[in-house]
Amino acid sequence: MPTASPYADALALIPARDRTIEVLGVAAHFVEYGPADADRTVVLVHGFRGDHHGLGPVVAQLPGIRFLAPDLPGFGASEPLADRPHDIDGYVAWLDAFLGAAGVRGTAVLLGHSFGSIVVSAAVASGVPTPKVVLVNPIGQNALAGPRGVLTRLAVGFYRVGAALPEKLGFAALRSRLVTRIMSVTMAKTDDKELRRWIHEEHDRYFSAFANRDSLLEAFRASVSHDVSECAARITPSTLLIVADHDDITPLEAQRHLVTLFPDARLEVIEGVGHLVHYEKPVEAAAAIREFLA
Repeated sequence: MPTASPYADALALIPARDRTIEVLGVAAHFVEYGPADADRTVVLVHGFRGDHHGLGPVVAQLPGIRFLAPDLPGFGASEPLADRPHDIDGYVAWLDAFLGAAGVRGTAVLLGHSFGSIVVSAAVASGVPTPKVVLVNPIGQNALAGPRGVLTRLAVGFYRVGAALPEKLGFAALRSRLVTRIMSVTMAKTDDKELRRWIHEEHDRYFSAFANRDSLLEAFRASVSHDVSECAARITPSTLLIVADHDDITPLEAQRHLVTLFPDARLEVIEGVGHLVHYEKPVEAAAAIREFLA
């Protein structure tokens, strides 16, 4: 029997509407949460191999705000990019076009988690307008340099092998439940057995919803080849960094350095959690976001 989400009841109280629009010539799926006439709109950009579901627990804690939660191209129910690679420039172009197509360019706050923090940062640094920026578990240094650098190098080899194998075998490897579970166990820090079980099931459900091997490999290369520090100095809107004291991808000391690179940024440290703040400590993350937006 599936483990019940600890945030399901709160999320069920938030109005949700599935929508699909055309962005750069391909279908983009997103969920619109909250009141359509809310004073504040926030666009959520999820992490690598995730989709719009991941940040749902944070949405559940913030009634009254309108959220647009798209699946990035090639993930979830969004089609892959048709005429450009799935690199940072490709994702930035898509995000900019999505904001325009959704009618929120220049007015929506941009929030990125993990890989999404790289996409959002690169977009804002390149001139995509937004009143404020929120980065949750930002990738503050190259993933190969983090505490789990060895695992990152193993992941690089894994994705290369998955792309090189015959299609059927390669898909099976890339969608391996064992590999997904190893990743999930590594990142989860909570001692709550029920919460850990739910986190693992969430990764099992949504971590393999990618369109094809090529777009996945391109996205992975982008995720390990860039970080937020590359463009922090060019991000002029007020920025909130929500970081964790046990993040295995970007350690706290690197996050404390990262915040100094922004013209206008503040750091919110959430204790007792790692790279899954949105799953393990969404109440605390939402409180920081609420205060920042106010």
